[in-house]
Amino acid sequence: MGRLANKVAIVTGAGSGMGREEALLFAQEGAAVVATDINEAAVQAVAEQIEARGGRAAAYQHNVALEEDWTRVVQDAVRAFGKVDILVNNAGISLATGLLETTLEQWNKVMNINLTSVFLGMKYVIPHMQAAGGGSIVNISSIAGLTGSSGAGAYTASKGGVRMLSKAAAVDFGQDRIRVNSVHPGFIETPMSEQFVNNEQMLQWFLSQTALPRVGRASEVAEAVLFLASDESAYITGVELPVDGGVTAK
Repeated sequence: MGRLANKVAIVTGAGSGMGREEALLFAQEGAAVVATDINEAAVQAVAEQIEARGGRAAAYQHNVALEEDWTRVVQDAVRAFGKVDILVNNAGISLATGLLETTLEQWNKVMNINLTSVFLGMKYVIPHMQAAGGGSIVNISSIAGLTGSSGAGAYTASKGGVRMLSKAAAVDFGQDRIRVNSVHPGFIETPMSEQFVNNEQMLQWFLSQTALPRVGRASEVAEAVLFLASDESAYITGVELPVDGGVTAK
């Protein structure tokens, strides 16, 4: 019996990076995984990998910024597996643009994908969790949601919003036995961070900021998300968990 036996989990942004690792780990631990991503081919490959290992999975193309996509995905998940016990709002984008250089179009895009998606996911999943008597929501933020991040005002604002929205939901739905926590990755090697990690000057700067002198792995974030999704964290809600090698410890 795995740590998520008999659970049903929706994981967004599951086609690559941290979301992919979360989906694979959740399935390994016994969950039926509803894997979603804007990239349909990528997320379908993840679902096929889960099923090839004997797990249960469904894959959906999903624009997390669209309300109609959320209603469809949640309805299909409940239809396929009967319930939703876990929601991981993982999908997101980065924008390394200074505040004055950021256009309104860029600002809105970052907010829609990084923050509005979290609102929509919780809005449409929480009623099913209430009906089932509880659940766990893990929202992926960033260390940028804990500290000021130079040259990335929109991204920092969106991730700070994820942190505080998670706390508000934890307070509002604790009586329904729904736990809501946020995870704050630091410098993690993923396709989204590849351009920075492969830049030697940027890499050295990253390493100088961490207490543990290396870049993190997506699988290490997935392990933290698994803990918060599982019953092992049954008395934990409203917290922010950095997975950052000690960046925020300095």
